[in-house]
Amino acid sequence: MTSAPDPWPAPRAHAPVAVTVSLPGSKSLTNRALVLAALAEEPSVVRRALRSRDTLLMASALTALGSRVDTTGEDWRVTPAPFAGDAAVDCGLAGTVMRFVPPVAGLSTGRVGFDGDPHMRTRPVGEVLGALRTLGVDVEGDALPFTVRGTGSVRGGTVVVDASSSSQFISALLLAGARYDEGVDVRHDGKPVPSLPHIDMTVAMLREHGVEVDDGGANRWTVAPGPVRPVDHLIEPDLSNAAPFLALAAVSGGSVTVRDWPTETTQAGDALRGILAAMGCVVERVPEGLRVTGPEELQGVDVDLHDVGELAPAVAALCALAATPSHLRGIAHIRHHETDRLAALARELGGLGADVVEHADGLSLRPAALHGGLFHTYADHRMAHAGVIVGAAVDGVLVENVATTAKTFPDFPGTWSGLLGATTS
Repeated sequence: MTSAPDPWPAPRAHAPVAVTVSLPGSKSLTNRALVLAALAEEPSVVRRALRSRDTLLMASALTALGSRVDTTGEDWRVTPAPFAGDAAVDCGLAGTVMRFVPPVAGLSTGRVGFDGDPHMRTRPVGEVLGALRTLGVDVEGDALPFTVRGTGSVRGGTVVVDASSSSQFISALLLAGARYDEGVDVRHDGKPVPSLPHIDMTVAMLREHGVEVDDGGANRWTVAPGPVRPVDHLIEPDLSNAAPFLALAAVSGGSVTVRDWPTETTQAGDALRGILAAMGCVVERVPEGLRVTGPEELQGVDVDLHDVGELAPAVAALCALAATPSHLRGIAHIRHHETDRLAALARELGGLGADVVEHADGLSLRPAALHGGLFHTYADHRMAHAGVIVGAAVDGVLVENVATTAKTFPDFPGTWSGLLGATTS
């Protein structure tokens, strides 16, 4: 494990890179697999689970409720048990823990308190808590800290939510819905739901566990009551975490291969293939996985990132380095992620000389000469990714709190520095 100074001098790519990278597992897949394993009838294994702060918080939360999650090896064994007794859940900065675990806690027979890092108290969760009340769960509070008082069962039924700020509101209710007496019939009423691939991921995983899901109607998802079958999941590489590495190929004019890129996936990060191709990169599947080769001159893009908002920081960093203008649209909802990502990107990229304009739902960027300086991350791992991408192409970029990348990628600084032959300790 590399010890990174703070602020961290982002390594510069002085020549085209030619590297192959193996990425840790997907956080989104790992945490959904852990929840479903805890709700299942028999033990199961989450193979190649991502070991990061977010996933360890999820494992601890489910253990606090009563399940046993053995995280000692690469493959994590989950043994379901009745959810009983009072418990305290630390959400940290993990939206999946704050939103996915309360519907599970409703099945407990104790008081389950939820809290997290200071910034987590500003992230929206009220729609989930209000929905749980409608479904028959006793909830105290509308934001962190809050308490779920379980009675051992949940009535379930029909509920209407506004999931326009996070698709996790929908996934949270669907994941536990099969264990509710009447299942759940979740209907969205509001602006379009962002990050729909994450709901598709949830639905696909529920079906793997033998749960009956109807997602055929617009803005409506129904989960029938019934058992959750145990399934051993093999976790795919985290494709959103591939963004800075593939971006390294784009900014250096070199080549980066990400091992084991799946041929079919519900991960939002798979959209990187089309985005990078539109920016002039050569994107090709090779026996090892996916290879991206950067162009002589990076082109800007006009792209709607509504369904893949988590990619916006990395894409914005690339656009700041492009030779033609860019416009990123459809991402007002990322203001409610780990930080207000639109405001943060405009501020930090602008601080390094980028010509960037913040809009209500996106960013416009025009070519400009960038320079070194301090890039703040706001305890947001995706902001750190943006900073290191710029730093690979611009001398003197210092990334504040690069250690926040441990949220989904253990020892990211060491891996990144190793690719560029840099030393940071």
